[in-house]
Amino acid sequence: MVSPLLLILTFAASLGSTTSPLKLREKLYLLAVGYYRSGDYSRSRELVEDCLKIEPEWRQAQSLKKAIEDRIKKDGMIGIGIATAAVGVVAGGIAAALARRK
Repeated sequence: MVSPLLLILTFAASLGSTTSPLKLREKLYLLAVGYYRSGDYSRSRELVEDCLKIEPEWRQAQSLKKAIEDRIKKDGMIGIGIATAAVGVVAGGIAAALARRK
């Protein structure tokens, strides 16, 4: 089975030979979907924004951009939750250590 990342990179290499704006838009969109599915949300967002520069009103690309932004927000909230929990654990450990000293 071929790696999805290898397929993405192979497809990305074909961008340079694309002269039609419509075909470029389609390729950028498909690459954005590929990167989104692989979890590279920042690269996916860059590509979908390039796609929307070509066709700003394309609803499919607008929907993908919203999905990407929602996922980035969700991942950010999870990261904040993990960091908060870690701080709580460390603070609890320090408080327990200080309580034992007394």
